[in-house]
Amino acid sequence: MLLKGIALISGVLAAALCLGLHLAWYWLPALFAGCCLILALAAFGFLCLACALVDMNQPQERDSKFYRALMHPYIEALISLALVRLHTSGLEKTPAEGRFLLVCNHLFVADPGILLHCFRKSQLAFITKRENEQMFLVGKIMHKILCQSIDRDNDRQALKVILKCIQLLKEDQVSICAFPEGYTSKDNKLHHFRSGVFKIAQKAKVPIVVCTIQNTRQIFPNVKKLRHTDVHLHLVDVIPPEAFEGLTTVELGSRVYQMMLSDLGEAYRPEEPEQKP
Repeated sequence: MLLKGIALISGVLAAALCLGLHLAWYWLPALFAGCCLILALAAFGFLCLACALVDMNQPQERDSKFYRALMHPYIEALISLALVRLHTSGLEKTPAEGRFLLVCNHLFVADPGILLHCFRKSQLAFITKRENEQMFLVGKIMHKILCQSIDRDNDRQALKVILKCIQLLKEDQVSICAFPEGYTSKDNKLHHFRSGVFKIAQKAKVPIVVCTIQNTRQIFPNVKKLRHTDVHLHLVDVIPPEAFEGLTTVELGSRVYQMMLSDLGEAYRPEEPEQKP
C-alpha cells in the first residue's frame, strides 16, 4: 500500500511537472525516480518523527491504535522490498472473537513482521528479548503495541512478564505471540521449548493458536542476489482451553512441540546428543 501510493503520487507529480515546465517526455522517468526518492524519504522521516515522540520510560498500558496502524504499511513495504512471496494456509482457523496465545517456531529476525502482517486484525503483542528494545525504530513501536520484553536470565522478571501477559489477555487488550524456543534457531531445527509460556493460556483460559513458519532465514541471502524468497506460514491448529485443562505446562508444551514438528517434517527434528560410552 505504501509503495503503491508512492508510485502513484510520483507518477502524477512527474507528469504534472513535465506539462507544467513544458519538458520533453524523455524527462519523465528521471522525474518519476526523483519524486519516488523524495516521497520515500518523507515517509521514512515521518516514521522517525513518530518514533522520536515515544518515551520508553513511560509505561504503556493500552494498545496504541495510531502506532499499530502506522506500522502495517511499512511492514508491507519491507516485505515487498525484500522480495518475499508469502504462502499461507490455515489462517481461516484464526479465532474470530476473543483473545488467544499464538506460538510459532522462530527462524529469523523477520518472523515477527511476517506474523504481524498475516494476523493484522488480531492485535498481536510479542514476548521478546530485552535487547530488542534498543532496535532502531522497532523498539519504540514494540513498546507502543504492548510487546513485553523478558530477561531470560532472570526467573523473577520472566514471571512478571507472564503475569502481565495474562492480565492483557483477560482485559481484552491484545493477543499474545510467543516463540517457545526462546531464541532464533541457528540450524533451522525445532529446538526444546521453554514451557512456562503456556502458563499464559492456562491462566487466561484462551485458545492456543499453533503456527509454523519456514524459509525466512533465506530472505537476506536471496535479496542480495535479487531473488524472491518463498516463505510459508501455516496455522496448524487451534487448541481450545478445555482441551488442555488439567495438563501441566510441560505436557502441553510437549503436545504443541509434536504438532509443530509433524507439520514441519522430520528435517526440523534436532539431532540427539551423542551418548558417551
